Amino acid sequence: MQAEHDKTERGQALALRTRLAAAMLAPLIGIAILLGLAGATLIADVVRRTNDRVLGGALGAIAETVQVERGEVTMDLPAAAFGMLENNERDNVYYRIAVGDRLLTGYADLPAPQPGDLALDVPRFRYARYRDQDIRIAEVRRALPRIAMPVVVQIAETLDNRHALQRRLVMALLIGETLLVGVALLLIRPALAWSLKPLARLRGAVAARDTRATPDLSPLDTGPLPAELRPLADAFDNLLARLDSATAGMRRFTADASHQMRTPLAVLKVQVALARRGDPAALGEIGDAADRLEHLVTQLLALARAEEAGASPPRERVDLREVAVVVINRRIGQAIEAGVDLHLEAQGDIAIASHRTLVFEILSNLVDNAIRYNRAGGQVTLSIARDAQGISVSVADDGPGLPEAELARAGIRFARLSTSEGRDGSGLGLAIVRSAAQRLDATLTLENTRPGLRATLRFPAEVESDARG
Repeated sequence: MQAEHDKTERGQALALRTRLAAAMLAPLIGIAILLGLAGATLIADVVRRTNDRVLGGALGAIAETVQVERGEVTMDLPAAAFGMLENNERDNVYYRIAVGDRLLTGYADLPAPQPGDLALDVPRFRYARYRDQDIRIAEVRRALPRIAMPVVVQIAETLDNRHALQRRLVMALLIGETLLVGVALLLIRPALAWSLKPLARLRGAVAARDTRATPDLSPLDTGPLPAELRPLADAFDNLLARLDSATAGMRRFTADASHQMRTPLAVLKVQVALARRGDPAALGEIGDAADRLEHLVTQLLALARAEEAGASPPRERVDLREVAVVVINRRIGQAIEAGVDLHLEAQGDIAIASHRTLVFEILSNLVDNAIRYNRAGGQVTLSIARDAQGISVSVADDGPGLPEAELARAGIRFARLSTSEGRDGSGLGLAIVRSAAQRLDATLTLENTRPGLRATLRFPAEVESDARG
């Protein structure tokens, strides 16, 4: 059910191609809308200015004919002035000429201005409502000689032609922008297909792994990738490397477990068969074989934890003296049984920033080896010290030590050295120590002390400062 839910959630997400197309087209459409609004405003202004120029020309032609003869105001309305205003929309044209409040000619009800509102010989344009229609009026005030009252000349026209011209220009602008967006959409699709080819190549490289019989965890062969996809490919390669390491660890653990457990299981089977026949000594052998098998399983699990793939474990404050005391308490019974004395030497409380479980595994295995391969009546000393180079923990015994030729082999998984003959062991103790030390950025050294062997684990100096911080 969870898988179906996840699939449903994934299915609801928009395709990357759609997202990119929307991300590219949305700003383009937004800009087109802004340009349309700005263009419509500009068109309205241009249409107004152009028609006002014609209307003003007609006003000037009429105003020039207004003269004074024998003390009276006369005029001669030119036909050309009205012809200038003819258009396909057949707009109505109105005019009015008055001296003060006295009408000389024209439409008496045409909205008249206050003479004081008009500047002398400066045309003024304004909108008005006349006979249920919107009109544009051009008007001018003139002063004539020997005439006390100002002469006001007005000419007006309806706005059908202006509106029609404005609509045609706006429509042309909209058609142009629509074509622009449409062409951009047609061009964006192949552009997106070309841009997403590296992603398709990366997807193909991943999908090709499914067609192989055995899992292929090698790095992807994708060829050159854009800078945006390279981190994704690198992260996937890192994931494959970690998965390969984890898988290899599982295979190695399975092989080691099956190999090492075969012998104690065979011994158990033989002893069980002897016990069934009534051999009383077989029960003791069964107990010993079970103990060896338990020890082996414990060691295998400890090695698996120490070699666990992935990032280093999170650091915590670890008191080395406290961990050492716990280790000695755990191993005291083994030491008494082997006739070995255990000693702890520590310079006060020393804490480091490390991983408590791995530190415990290291010390426990070092002490176990020192007890197991020591002589009867010997002693094992666990020492914790601080110096200029950092923190060191050493486990020393006074047993036979190791031949110099075998020191390099110590720590190889399941390696049985010459000193191990006749003793119980799996050959995993030092392998666990080396693997865990590597994960803690610590170094392990082995040296013969004649008599005995000393194993020294050294932590870098900064781990103590981190623990203090």
